[in-house]
Order: sequence, then structure tokens, then C-alpha cells
Amino acid sequence: MEMNQKIVLASRPAAWVEESNFRLEDCGIPQAGNNQVLVRNHWLSLDPYMRGRMSDAKSYAKPVAIGEVMIGGTAGEVVQSNHPDFVAGDKVVGALGWQLFGVADGGALRKVDAGTIPLSAWLGPLGMPGVTAWVGLLDICAPQPGETVVVTAASGAVGSVVGQLAKIHGARAVGIAGGPDKCRYVVDELGFDACIDYKAGKLHGELMAAAPEGIDCLFENVGGEIFDTLLTQMKPFSRIALCGLISQYNGAPYPMQNIRAVLINRIRMQGFIVFDDLSRWPPALEELTGHVASGRIKYRESVADGLAAAPAALISLLKGGNFGKQLVRLA
Repeated sequence: MEMNQKIVLASRPAAWVEESNFRLEDCGIPQAGNNQVLVRNHWLSLDPYMRGRMSDAKSYAKPVAIGEVMIGGTAGEVVQSNHPDFVAGDKVVGALGWQLFGVADGGALRKVDAGTIPLSAWLGPLGMPGVTAWVGLLDICAPQPGETVVVTAASGAVGSVVGQLAKIHGARAVGIAGGPDKCRYVVDELGFDACIDYKAGKLHGELMAAAPEGIDCLFENVGGEIFDTLLTQMKPFSRIALCGLISQYNGAPYPMQNIRAVLINRIRMQGFIVFDDLSRWPPALEELTGHVASGRIKYRESVADGLAAAPAALISLLKGGNFGKQLVRLA
């Protein structure tokens, strides 16, 4: 008889996440209650926000408790349904966490078509990362045709969609990524106008060349020194969608030197969480699904195999080791 496995939070990291902060446990398969669905997870999504949920510092969401299953988006197949909208065999996405089997209320699951689009894509360009890109770019940055959009972590799950959407909507797209391979991918495969390798140590000069008239829209995922440098190139009345600060999740905050630019250039900067307004998900997914199905939006995945590989894969993600969307294959 198949057993469930889960990874729980064993301790809170003091700085960098370590594999010892997690514990793999064997357990029984949970039972679906009234209006609930039992799902066999096939894919687990790993995302930078998970670092914040491992901390007990005040944030926008409750932290994972010690001994609880690590939070995470999942895609899988219905095994048993006590809900009228689902039957065994349905492919669904939800947030069942780091485990092989999970139970959720029917309202917490979304049925997806995995026939023409791979199931894993519903955790990437057609999941939370894709909707995050759509909302931050179109609702907050709102680029006009011909404007320059700069996106950090441009080869990642969110940034790669941001740049491609910017191009689709008539803007210029300039990416910031770590290493020549990622930059080549961003330009040659995703169609960005330019990509700057921040690891080469020439960010300011290459940014001046890629965006000589300045930055109209910045989609910020990284924070720290890179964000501070980008502030010096923002145009008057430009917009910043502050999505993430991954460079600061494992250490002390970076002392910003150029925050004065926000005042001088009357920059509108807004932090956002993609779950703040769920009414934006349907139009976002409608557009994104069309672009992914047609091949207009391309994506790449970094895949770790087996639930036990999740802690090391998350640590790699937080250090920039992923190339595209980081997933764990559970099937």
C-alpha cells in the first residue's frame, strides 16, 4: 500500500536556509471529508516567497509553524472526490504543500487542461508566477508602446514572462540576469531587446547603453545593490512594480543609497502580492493561456526529482542556481 511522504519545517533558519531546517516524514494518506478532494501531487512549485514563510517575523502571511508541512503550490491528479465539481482523474492545481498526497476543499483547487499544455506549466507561466508578471506589469507598470521596461531576475519564472508580455504589448524589454548563458537565453530565446549580466560588474555602463533615455518601468525582483543602481536610471514619472527582494531574504537589509531618486523623479513605486485581488486572475490566465498555447510566451524549467530533493532545490533557487521555473517532480 502506498504511503504518504511529507517535508515539514524542522527549525527556522538564522540566515541562509540549510537542509537541516527540514525533515522528511512518512505518514498515512489523508482522507477526504465532506466537499473535499484527495489529490496525488505530481509537481511541486518552489518559489522565493517560501523563505519568508520559514521566518516568524511579521509579514503579509502567517509563517509555517515548526512541525507543519512546508507550504507550496502543487499540480496533480484527483484520486478521490467528495465534491460535485471534481472526479477521479481530473488534473488540478492548488497549494497542498511539500507532500505526495493532500486534501483540500473543492473551492481551493483549480481544474486545468493538461492535454495540450503540460501540467507543470500551470505552476509556471500559467500559475502564480505568470499571473504575478501580468498583474505587476500591466496593472502597476502599465507600459505604453515604445517605453522601456527593465526586469530583474529576467530568466526566472516571473521575470521571463514580464519581458515577453512587455514585448507583446509594444514596449522595449531589457533584462538583468546572472551569467552569459542566462542573458543569451533571455535575448535569443525570449526575445528581449537586451540583457545585462550583473555578474560581469558593468551594470551601470551597460544599462546606459541598453536604456540610453532611461527606464520608464521597472519590475523589481531582486533588491539590494542592483535595485539601488537601477534607481539612478529611472525617468521622471516612471513606475516601479516591487515584486520581490530575493537578494535580501537571507541576510541584513541593504542600505539604499539612491532612494532620493524616488522623490526627485516623482517615481510611483508599489509593492504587491498577487493574491491581493483575485478578480485579476481570470483575465490574466485568459491572456497567458493563449500566449503559451500559441508559443508566443516561452518558458524553461529547472526540475529536481523526488520529494527529498526539495530542500536542496530551494536553497539553490535562493542562491540563483535555477534557470527558469524551479519545480520538483513527485511522480
